[in-house]
Amino acid sequence: MGDRLKGKVAIVTGSGRGIGRGEALALASEGAKLVINDLGGSTDGTGGGTTPAEDVVAEIKKMGGEAVPNYDSVATEEGGENIVKTAIDAFGKLDILVNNAGILRDTMVFNMTEEQWDAVIKVHLYGHYHTIKPASVLMRQQRSGRIINTSSVAGLGTTFGQANYGAAKEGIVGLTRKVAQDLGKYGVTCNAIRPNA
Repeated sequence: MGDRLKGKVAIVTGSGRGIGRGEALALASEGAKLVINDLGGSTDGTGGGTTPAEDVVAEIKKMGGEAVPNYDSVATEEGGENIVKTAIDAFGKLDILVNNAGILRDTMVFNMTEEQWDAVIKVHLYGHYHTIKPASVLMRQQRSGRIINTSSVAGLGTTFGQANYGAAKEGIVGLTRKVAQDLGKYGVTCNAIRPNA
C-alpha cells in the first residue's frame, strides 16, 4: 500500500460497486481511511441491502486498510448528514468527499413520468448537495478539503432516453463550479469528473 493519503479520511458515495468501488479501493491503496456508502439497491434505485458496502469494507481491510460501511440514501438531507457523521464518528474528521452515487430511470422524454424525473434528480443532483453541505461546514472550519463530483457524458448529449440523467449530470457541473468558487478561499477544492468523456 502507498502512503500519499496516509492519515486522510474519505467518503465515497455509491461505492459498493462499479466506479465508486474502484475509487474507494484506489483511495484505500494510498492509505486513506474510508466510509463506504451504498444503499445496496438495484440500478434503478429500488431495493436495498448491506452486502455491497460490507464487501468493499472487507476488501479494504484485507488490503490492510481501514473502512466502515454506511447505508444511508444521498437522496435525503438526513441521509447526507448521516454519511458525513459516520466519518466523524469513526475517524474524527473528513478530508475527501467523492460523490458517485447514482441511479438510472431511462426512457424517452415524451414517455417520462414525473416520478422517473424526480427520482434521478434526487439521487444525483440533490445527492451531491446533501453531502456537500455538511462536508463543507467541516472543511471550511479546518480550511482544507477535496470534493470530487461525478458528472457524465450523458449531459453532453451522447446518450438517448436520459433527459433526467443528463439534466442532473449537467446540474452537477454547475454545482461544482459554484462550490469551487465559494469554498476556494477556505482552501477547499471542488472538481468534477466525467467518466468516459
